[in-house]
Amino acid sequence: MYSKTTHGIAITVQPIYLEEQSSPDENYFVWAYNVRIENRGEMTLRLESRYWRITDARGRVQEVRGPGVVGEHPVLEPGDSFEYTSGTPLPTPSGFMVGSYQMVDKGGSTFDVAIPAFSLDSPHEARRLN
Repeated sequence: MYSKTTHGIAITVQPIYLEEQSSPDENYFVWAYNVRIENRGEMTLRLESRYWRITDARGRVQEVRGPGVVGEHPVLEPGDSFEYTSGTPLPTPSGFMVGSYQMVDKGGSTFDVAIPAFSLDSPHEARRLN
C-alpha cells in the first residue's frame, strides 16, 4: 500500500494486477487500484476533480484529468472517508502512477491533495534491484 497525507487529507492506494483481464502476448496489462480518501482535517470538503500521470515501462506518459472520481463528487465531513476502485491498462508489464485531487471547502477555496506515486508491477517482468 502507498499512503500520503496533504492538508489533513490522507490518500491510500493499493494497486492489483488483473491477470484475467490482461493479455501479455498482446502487450496488454491491466491493473485495478483501490483508493481510500480520509478527511483527517477540521473542514468539510468536496472532491472536485482528479489528475493522473501514468507512465509505462518505456517512459511514455499519459495524463488524465476529469471531474470527480468514478462519476461522483464525494463530500467528506471531518473524520469521513470515501473509497473507490478504478483501473488502467498499459502496453508494458510495469509502470507507475501519481496524481492529485482538487478539493473545495465550504467557502469555495480550492487546493490540491497529492496522490502518492505507486508502482504497477505484473509477474511478467523480472524484478531488478538498483
